[in-house]
Amino acid sequence: MVAVTLRKLFSGKPTGEPDLHADGAAAQAAPARPRRSWRRWILRGLLAMLVVFVLLVGWLAMTAPLSRSLAPIAPPQITLLAADGTPIARKGAIVEAPVQVAKLPDHVIQAFLAIEDRRFYDHWGIDPRGIARAVWSNLTTGRTQGGSTITQQLAKFTFLTPERTLTRKAREMLIAFWLEAWLSKDEILERYLSNAYFGGNTYGLRAASLHYFYRQPERLTPGQAAMLAGLLQAPSRLAPTNNFDLAEKRMRLVLQSMVAAGYLSPQQAAAIPTPVLDVRARNELPTGTYFADWALPEARKLSDVGYARQTITTTLDSRLQAAARRAVARVALGSAQVALVAMRPDGEVVAMVGGRDYAASPFNRVTQARRQPGSTFKLFVYLAALREGWQPDDVIENGPIESGSYRPRNVGDAYSKTITLENAFAQSSNVAAVRLLGRIGHKPMIATARALGVTAPLPEGDPSLALGTASMTLLELTAAYSGVASNRYPVLPRAFPAEPGGLLDWLFDDRRSLPREVQTDIERLLRAAISKGTGRAAMLSQPVFGKTGTSQDSRDALFVGYAGGLVTGVWVGNDDNSPLAGISGGGVPAQIWRDFMGQALGPAPRPQRRGDPGGPVQPQDVIDLGNIPLGTNTRVRIEKDGTVISTDIGGLPFEVRIDEQGMWIDGERMAEQIANAARKRHEEEMRRRAEQARGN
Repeated sequence: MVAVTLRKLFSGKPTGEPDLHADGAAAQAAPARPRRSWRRWILRGLLAMLVVFVLLVGWLAMTAPLSRSLAPIAPPQITLLAADGTPIARKGAIVEAPVQVAKLPDHVIQAFLAIEDRRFYDHWGIDPRGIARAVWSNLTTGRTQGGSTITQQLAKFTFLTPERTLTRKAREMLIAFWLEAWLSKDEILERYLSNAYFGGNTYGLRAASLHYFYRQPERLTPGQAAMLAGLLQAPSRLAPTNNFDLAEKRMRLVLQSMVAAGYLSPQQAAAIPTPVLDVRARNELPTGTYFADWALPEARKLSDVGYARQTITTTLDSRLQAAARRAVARVALGSAQVALVAMRPDGEVVAMVGGRDYAASPFNRVTQARRQPGSTFKLFVYLAALREGWQPDDVIENGPIESGSYRPRNVGDAYSKTITLENAFAQSSNVAAVRLLGRIGHKPMIATARALGVTAPLPEGDPSLALGTASMTLLELTAAYSGVASNRYPVLPRAFPAEPGGLLDWLFDDRRSLPREVQTDIERLLRAAISKGTGRAAMLSQPVFGKTGTSQDSRDALFVGYAGGLVTGVWVGNDDNSPLAGISGGGVPAQIWRDFMGQALGPAPRPQRRGDPGGPVQPQDVIDLGNIPLGTNTRVRIEKDGTVISTDIGGLPFEVRIDEQGMWIDGERMAEQIANAARKRHEEEMRRRAEQARGN
């Protein structure tokens, strides 16, 4: 009967209507009826939706991790690997014992419910009201607001990937229903509070309360509870140890939500003071590398599962990192600091040195220090001029500026009546750059810098901006040069390989490129700075494109350039911003750049075996020890794949190598050294006899 009804329903005829016979008699006997019935179509639609829903739930049930959603959650541990598989950092989470809802003060629970899920105890894991409210807010205010319940958030950050897709959202809802069916509300809330990320590498409410206020969560004050509840939206950005003003503002929003939920009166909320942080030192080992410190926060976002051991391959190249350390260690810097970053033109960072000694100062001068770029900033001035129609052979005044309140001078008081843009860029003429900025205007130049990814404040109307007086990080500056090198900008520096994009990514890619003639002209200027300008010390056996930079009073010295598929920036300066002694961008920074690039672009060594991801962390910021003297004629040389002991035995050179395969002697090399020594002795003996014969 059901089959007959369904067949008639989908046959296009209303239920109960007689079939038409070949002779058409039934059609003549029955009165004419509308061939379409809105009730029939509604019924069809509901039935189709039911079938789709059943199939969807079945598919989600097979693909969602329901079987392990009730298992205990393990604390996260992230291991970062270099591109060749060598472990470079391993970071464990700061976790404490789980909390029990029954033992927490009411104001602690209320703070989290008010800001995250007010109807937590009234819904079954999904809150239609919250979803509708979030959609309405997104449409009317333009601000993105989530509609996820606490149960959904627990499902998301414990069992699912961080991808933002409809499939992930559907699985999240299904797991939320599953959790609600098997766990009580208090058990769900306890899991959520005990495992949520609160920033500062802390997971769980107990670890967070001890980290930020050094007290157990059972003793949190209303202000402390509100501040912790506010962190869950953006733990790293809102962490009070990183940005206390934002954390306090978010805390006040939580208190307002508690008033709206009826937990507090407006007077009570206004009377709650801002809590004082009490952060105690922890015996936590550093990662031992500037690169890992920069990469770890992003690694947490890329983790496939929020609470599991993660092994993530980075873009760091161990060989290039070692080359960077050697290049930095070979120069005499006195008390000055140094920073170096190298990346592919697409932004993949392959080497990073944030200072002379990580153990002495983990402050990363590549990513954290904001210093004046000096004349390396002229890239944006001249590129803006080329985009406005100027040509490298166009001339501009190069005499002293005698009017106005700002009167820059050229180095060495070297002036001429006029100068071409190419020569002005190569010789780093200050007066020409200021005049050029005045001719094209500040807006095109600032627009060019912004297009290349510069986010640092650029004050409009300040003529000194042409000489690089706006502070920025070395990473930001080097990424802008990468945009020119790849002619695809802006370039976002990254520590992990980019996922291959699909068709939609290609269609909606908002990155831009320079016109071919502008790209050719700016590279002509960058090449001239090396071949006949201030960057001669960076010259290699292949084409080099770059620019030197020295800030006012020689407080910063830089060289940024690219060659052979690598873009590298070098900075030298004092942490206290005091002047450097006799160091300019075309000196030590250019020499470091040339030394590093010479090693990086030289013949590639033989492939080494990949490291064990579970093995010990290999420090990437240790200076190459080179040869260690152990006496008059004995030295120890530490190499990547072993140790070599060299000495003299009876006046003859002798070397022993110790590596994973044991101890061995290079017989061929030793025989060659013995033969050379014997030949040298023979030559000396013949020369001595000849001198004796002449004397007689």
